[in-house]
Amino acid sequence: MDVKVGSFPQVERESFDSLLAAIHACTVCAAHLPLGPRPVVQLDPRARLLIVGQAPGLKVHQTGIPWNDASGRMLRQWLGIDESVFHDASRVAIMPMGFCYPGRGKGGDLPPRRECAPLWFHRVHAHLTRIELILLIGRYAQAWYLGKDQKANLTRTVAAFADYAPRYIPLVHPSPRNTAWMQRNRWFEHDVLPELRSRVATVLDLPQGASP
Repeated sequence: MDVKVGSFPQVERESFDSLLAAIHACTVCAAHLPLGPRPVVQLDPRARLLIVGQAPGLKVHQTGIPWNDASGRMLRQWLGIDESVFHDASRVAIMPMGFCYPGRGKGGDLPPRRECAPLWFHRVHAHLTRIELILLIGRYAQAWYLGKDQKANLTRTVAAFADYAPRYIPLVHPSPRNTAWMQRNRWFEHDVLPELRSRVATVLDLPQGASP
């Protein structure tokens, strides 16, 4: 079937519990994963916010807790929510482009495996019917969901965040590696983050301006 990037066609209905069990039992990429498969997702049909990142890092692989690292701490600051809200699956769904830790390359972690998104995303979205806002963290998530509507590069896509409202907000990865990017692009802190926190607070029914 020819599926448009970022679209979600009807799929054969399966129970959510069966789908989640299948995800956690997945070994499709086992031969390519240096530490073996350990899919890390946080999913619940009641969730209203979806975070789509890249792939689990080493610490997340070890603990099985999504965004359980320095990048996760920064992301929660950006969102203006604490760990209790962030890790409440009934409110926040977390689904990286690659569900398992891909290993390291010369410049850091390897890209997310390509098998995950076409294998799982349509099936997951069939159950996430209450999602109001999707955060697209990094160019892999933006390419999948935005397709031809993404800009020439990640910086331009993030800068044009208003073009993707109200469904999506594209973001740079909250890694310490991107500190220099943040310093070069001060508009992100002044323009994007206030809108991000406001939208997240609205979607999750939180007090506006609350700090984690």
